[in-house]
Amino acid sequence: MLAALLYGQEDLRLEQVADPTPAVGEVVIQVGAATTCGTDLKVWRRGGHAKMLKPPTLFGHEAAGQIVAVGAGVTGWQVGDRVVANNSAPCMECFFCQRQEYSLCPNLTWNNGTFAEYLKIPAPIVQHNLLRIPDELPFELAAMTEPLACVLHGVARSHIKPQDKVVILGDGAIGLMFVAALADAAEVLLWGGNDQRLDIGEKLGAAKSFNYHQIADIPSVVKELTQGWGADVVIEATGVPSVWETAIACARPGATVNLFGGCPRDTTITVNTEQLHYSELTLKGVFHNTPEYVRSALALIASRKIPFELLISEQRPLKDLEQVFHDMKARKVIKVAMNCSKDFSL
Repeated sequence: MLAALLYGQEDLRLEQVADPTPAVGEVVIQVGAATTCGTDLKVWRRGGHAKMLKPPTLFGHEAAGQIVAVGAGVTGWQVGDRVVANNSAPCMECFFCQRQEYSLCPNLTWNNGTFAEYLKIPAPIVQHNLLRIPDELPFELAAMTEPLACVLHGVARSHIKPQDKVVILGDGAIGLMFVAALADAAEVLLWGGNDQRLDIGEKLGAAKSFNYHQIADIPSVVKELTQGWGADVVIEATGVPSVWETAIACARPGATVNLFGGCPRDTTITVNTEQLHYSELTLKGVFHNTPEYVRSALALIASRKIPFELLISEQRPLKDLEQVFHDMKARKVIKVAMNCSKDFSL
């Protein structure tokens, strides 16, 4: 089969590799659509990921498709089922899993390789995080279950109250998903650097959007919009250390700051201890998702209450994957749905 492999920093290659076969407890799906995301872009640019993968490796982690092979011992699934698989599953047995803190499980089973014709799903994911897709739901929408599950986990950890003013820093797919998930519950103020993306943010429910290229002092503007105090909740969705610091500066006394975007390894930020202490700030790092939010995410997508299709800029064949990542780097596209099901020539 044709598959994308990551060898290092901005070194992505399409190669012919052996078709996967399922072992005990596993299934293999034919990939109907694989969507790109900001995490893929960061991993491609940095050449690896602290948790999920180490090159050289099959690449990509958001996909939906159809089961084409079922391993021994698998029950409840059969060839032809339309499914989406999360890219991980917790062990359900460790210290953290016993406390239902599944995203902290040190034994998470990770799965990569969605940018390929076929994808093997490990047994723990089949058991805990493989979900059936409604017949009418397009694969490219179902493929966004994983990032939305992360966002819903982040929303829950932010403890947002009705009528809160929420600042979201970042107009990538994750920031825009946060807008969509929160628009009915809070007044969302979106900050980003791309007017087209900010327009999509307003279509998804942002009360106001701002281009940071035109505003030098973001925290001052946030305070002007919040009676001088700052935002009730701030969500950082860029993974840039300096933006983490901006997020903290935008917060009112008593606020929660959700530091959601994953920064490069070994980076640090500076926190004003006086502000942190006397303003009683809550700073939270929030990572990944849990089985509960994977199910909630698919249900929300399937409800079609939110036009998540606005986040898909294009649909492209797998052979165009390298160019797609260059387009993402240049911020020309948000998410791209890759058609992996046909044998495109190299």
